[in-house]
Amino acid sequence: MAANITIEYKMNDKIMLIQVFVVLFLCINLLLITTFFTKEVFYTTMRYVLFAVTLMSDTLFLFLTDILLISDLYSFTIQRWLCLIIIIILSLYAFVTPVTLTAMTLERCVAICLPLRHGELCSPRSTLHSILIIHILSSLPCIVYLSLFFASASYSSDTQGRVCTAEIFIIHTWQGHLRSAISQFYFLIMCITIVFSYVKITRVAKAASGEDKKSTWRGLRTVGLHALQLLLCLIQLWCPLIEAAVLKINFMLFINVRYFNYITFILAPRCLSPLIYGLRDEMFFHALKRLALCGLRKKH
Repeated sequence: MAANITIEYKMNDKIMLIQVFVVLFLCINLLLITTFFTKEVFYTTMRYVLFAVTLMSDTLFLFLTDILLISDLYSFTIQRWLCLIIIIILSLYAFVTPVTLTAMTLERCVAICLPLRHGELCSPRSTLHSILIIHILSSLPCIVYLSLFFASASYSSDTQGRVCTAEIFIIHTWQGHLRSAISQFYFLIMCITIVFSYVKITRVAKAASGEDKKSTWRGLRTVGLHALQLLLCLIQLWCPLIEAAVLKINFMLFINVRYFNYITFILAPRCLSPLIYGLRDEMFFHALKRLALCGLRKKH
């Protein structure tokens, strides 16, 4: 009994700390989204529009994963149809962010390596098409998962209430392996794209001089940060396998591992976007600073 109470207290402490992080990052994301709509140049420029897409995707993803984390740890049950909707949204936006990051990397590559064609290739019309393509590509794994689930599931169980996790929609072991294989394939393509862009920009950086060289190396650092984000998102795919193995060993260790994974591989990569564009981009940073200062003045 005493051991159970100790575990419960430790879980409560971890959950409360996670809530602080989640609320903090959600507030930062909402402030950045508000900043995005303050200037016309932001919502007519591809890199800023794609940045806003990642912010909205990350905000929704963090909010829903936090709800599932709490419901899982405290064994809250919900109807399977509602759980299915949540998992569909999560499955979609788990891919939207990394695919958008890849598109942002390509945009930087075009801006640095093909500056004369950048305006044509990255026009507002092309941006809308890119967002559509991003969501189509991100939805394909989700469509595969759903098709496999409905082909294998018993429809009579759709109204049963249970703890909502992605694992309840995996009927057979091979479905989990297929899901992992699809995810690994996507991230392999993304990593190849990142490496290709990095090599191209590096060549241009070595040949550039003066102000162009400084701008090119800044773009190279941006691509490097995108690569770090993608790496953390890739590791996130292995977390369920690691957690399932640890659960068989020790429950408290499982709680600690899940807590670490959530902070490191779900929160962290989705908090790098504000650092990359919200703080490192000079124009966006000044707009953000102006918005924050106006808010403080109004309070006084």
